[in-house]
Amino acid sequence: MDTAAVAEEIWDHYLPPSTKKWLDDTSGGRGRLFFAWLCGIHDCGKATPAFQSVDDEGAEAVRRVGLTWNAHAVKRNPWRHDKAGAMILRTLLREAGWDAQQVAWLWPLVAGHHGSFPSVGVFSGRITARGEPQGKGPAWSEVQRALVETFTRLLGYEGLAEVQPTAVPSRAVQLQLSGLVVMADWIASDERHFWGIDNLADVSLDKARSRAADAWESLGLRRGWGVLGLPASDAFRERFGQPARPSQDLVIRTARHMPAPGLLIAEAPMGDGKSKAALLGAEVLAARFGADGVYVGMPTQATSDPMFSQVRAWLAKLGDGLAEQVTLLHGKRRFNKEWCALLREFDGDADGRFGSVAEDERSRSERSLCEDDEPERKGPAAWFLGPMRGLLSPFVVGTIDQLLYAATRTKHVMLRAAGLMGKVVILDEVHAADVYMSQFLKEGLRWLGQAQVPVIMLSATLPPAQRQELVAAYLAGAASQEEFDVRDLPEPQGYPNVTAACLVDGRAVYDVAHVGQWREDLKVAVTVLPETPSSGTSNKSAAGGLVADLIEERLAQGGCALVIRNTVPRAQETYRELRGRFGDEVRLLHGRMTAHDRAEKTEACLKLLGPPAEDGPGRPRRLILVATQLAEQSFDVDADLLVTDLTTIDLLLQRLGRVHRHDGVERPERLRKPEVVVTGFAPQRGQVPWILPASEGIYGRYLLLRTAAVVCQAEGGRWLVPRDVPHLVRKVYDGEPGLVPPDWVGAEQEAYAEWQSKQGKRARSAEDYLLTRRNEHTSPTLDGLHYGAAYGRVTDETLQAVVRDGDPSMEVVLIRGDDRGYRTLGGRWLGVNGEALSQELLEEVLGATVRLPPKLTQAAERDLAPLDGWRDHPWLKHTRVVILDETGAAALDAYTLRYDEELGLIVEGGPQWHGRRRR
Repeated sequence: MDTAAVAEEIWDHYLPPSTKKWLDDTSGGRGRLFFAWLCGIHDCGKATPAFQSVDDEGAEAVRRVGLTWNAHAVKRNPWRHDKAGAMILRTLLREAGWDAQQVAWLWPLVAGHHGSFPSVGVFSGRITARGEPQGKGPAWSEVQRALVETFTRLLGYEGLAEVQPTAVPSRAVQLQLSGLVVMADWIASDERHFWGIDNLADVSLDKARSRAADAWESLGLRRGWGVLGLPASDAFRERFGQPARPSQDLVIRTARHMPAPGLLIAEAPMGDGKSKAALLGAEVLAARFGADGVYVGMPTQATSDPMFSQVRAWLAKLGDGLAEQVTLLHGKRRFNKEWCALLREFDGDADGRFGSVAEDERSRSERSLCEDDEPERKGPAAWFLGPMRGLLSPFVVGTIDQLLYAATRTKHVMLRAAGLMGKVVILDEVHAADVYMSQFLKEGLRWLGQAQVPVIMLSATLPPAQRQELVAAYLAGAASQEEFDVRDLPEPQGYPNVTAACLVDGRAVYDVAHVGQWREDLKVAVTVLPETPSSGTSNKSAAGGLVADLIEERLAQGGCALVIRNTVPRAQETYRELRGRFGDEVRLLHGRMTAHDRAEKTEACLKLLGPPAEDGPGRPRRLILVATQLAEQSFDVDADLLVTDLTTIDLLLQRLGRVHRHDGVERPERLRKPEVVVTGFAPQRGQVPWILPASEGIYGRYLLLRTAAVVCQAEGGRWLVPRDVPHLVRKVYDGEPGLVPPDWVGAEQEAYAEWQSKQGKRARSAEDYLLTRRNEHTSPTLDGLHYGAAYGRVTDETLQAVVRDGDPSMEVVLIRGDDRGYRTLGGRWLGVNGEALSQELLEEVLGATVRLPPKLTQAAERDLAPLDGWRDHPWLKHTRVVILDETGAAALDAYTLRYDEELGLIVEGGPQWHGRRRR
């Protein structure tokens, strides 16, 4: 009754209109009643010996009324109440006359409410097993039947037969409903609001509803915008203070005309305002199809932070309090100042405890980092901050990993599904997904398509094959098919463009259109700065001096240059060279800086090179920013000159998006025309070009060779950006022969064979973790969804490694230590064992988090551990520590680690170097 009463609160104050419609359609218009019954019935399996024997006093009371069991048999043959409940319902629903297909989809929701869906085979032999796990003798069956029937009639049904749905929901909706059952269960398990009742006379549905209402109010759970009206024609100007550009208007018009929920892909130049178009497009789709919120998935944590601010500003225009309901979801959110300020508003009463659900100490600790003396209820409800619950918040900004996690065969995946379904999903920079990540992305699109969740995907440009794969995945899900033929999908004929696809009466409906650009093409000069290996090795190059010479010449009159390197050591080496020549005019930004330093340096760079602002520090006369791929995506800086290592053409064009990005910027005469200088390779007449081995290790030789050919063809000329963008991407990715010079053909063919083999292996390696196994996408129920799930290998801590390919890397905290105890990286005392942790010190400790290179992962797992004083700390008990000595160094395996405030983490040595040193 408690859980059913919570379900009624969820219906009244949380469920999106689209989900209510599903439930009404499934239950003959009685969606609220059916939903309450579905949530409430989930624990009927507790009326079995295995559960009733847990408490000695309760067990004795049960025995006194004649319900018996063989204690030894029950102990030898444990039978969890989730599976027992499913078995009870399978029997009772059949006896009540339910259709087999209705029974088949409903029992897994009961069997799976503890996080995983078993196969129907789990019931085999349970009735005849020694000790009869469902209960010995007819009395147990009578009690189980009475429990289910009594609860059913209390809710308002005349009997169990009347509960039978009138339609079978799709498998995706079943997964969403399962997640909502878990949500209701967890809330009703909170002993602060649902305390135990000893007197049977006090057990009533009215009192359960009263407790549920109090719990809901206390937890502060809220829906999104509820029923949203269709935005007016001038809504874009109202939301963002400027008229819509042609490409933005095209996205919004396409959303208005889509005949059904579907997938909308928007391709437009970097800096064209795709994100704003997507947000208003989400309003349109939500109003038309009953969504109650949004999830915005970004490629990285760094790109999520500015989007968090943008989404909050947008929602502030839609209604009071909506901006405070946005949840930021990524591992470094505690270093986001805006998020931390929002946390200060939390009501400290909601501490995340839910009965049998483990207390969420980490979310409590995160809130305590930013406690306020006089908190008032604002911000997302604290309940949403718990593990696996973030996507249930009505508005979410985070990394795309949140969607990818929902496509993995891991426990409690139904909670993630419930959070996504009922929203509009926006995915930015989708071209950044490699072949491995794409397997999870396409799996997620299948489920979203089947659930009729509107999805907006954004990209500067997509290779045609990738565009087709994304559309095919969404439509295959919508059609509940293993594959969907999209060969008739038109290819965009202009740029910017949109591709919209949805399913109407089982038939694909496409809308592919393009518009003109809102500003003139940039005529970007293309220059090659040849680079060859030096010292007879392939891993070192004389690159720093070459780049320094070029920048000294180009920036003689001043100006701002962006230098992007493909690896951290290369960026550090270049920074050292440039710093020696230009002093304080050089900045460095990469992923191996501590969380605090990286956040501070990123913010400083955005202020100096971001959009012109009246209250900003102003653009420096001369500045050189050296960065890694961090500057590649959603990094809103404007450089006069770009120097970049060779990368694949789509990413090269992404990097170009940082050049002459903003209007109204005063530039030196020498730099008034944009230029990209490509280095990291060396064209050689009559020979295959040398390419930096580290770049080949990251991007593969095949696409780099084809990109190098395109760059060499443009040498001394210009690219028209954005006009040439789709054409350039197509040339590299379509695989057509004749692109590379004849002398390269043999190397290209060899590289292609290797690339194709690796792509296939990487795609297949994802299959072990995908939510749906091969050839099971047409399964009508959740029966056996978790069969073969790799629980031993997949945890919350390792999920990111599951959905993102590559060698695993590890984050550690840097601490200073000596024979007297430990200090923070900044020198503040932590105690003899690290135990002296105030909230202020905790924030400083966590700010010293840094990611190690993958080559050190095994050594870190073997040799690093938390400090002794951290063993019971919610944030730090699993945190490995690198202890720097008085010289600022630490040994790890054969390597020496140092941290420099300017350079970040420096890794020296290695097995070969260590061996030479020993000799």
